[in-house]
Amino acid sequence: MASDQRPPPEDASLSGSSPQEAESRRKGAEHSRERAEDARETNESDRREAERLRQLAEDARAAAEEARTAAEAARQATIKSVNATAESLQATLGQMKAIEDMRRTLRELRDLNNLNPQ
Repeated sequence: MASDQRPPPEDASLSGSSPQEAESRRKGAEHSRERAEDARETNESDRREAERLRQLAEDARAAAEEARTAAEAARQATIKSVNATAESLQATLGQMKAIEDMRRTLRELRDLNNLNPQ
């Protein structure tokens, strides 16, 4: 080996550490991996929940839009109904005026006939 080259780092168990220290480090690393996996699972669970809530919000928005469309259709139908009723009442009023005019004319003719007996 050249003087500027160093030997590769030795494994802790080979570097003179006790087996208990090596086992403790191994358990610590395993614990860290488990925490990281738990964090990944939590993140995935949170992501799925956020997606579920987003979908619920989208469904609610779509339902609200459908309700708004139905309400607008009902409003338009109500307007048509009110207009039809107004037209009907206007026609009835016209008919009532015509009948009143006919009655007036008949009264006038009757009065004229009573004034001019034959």
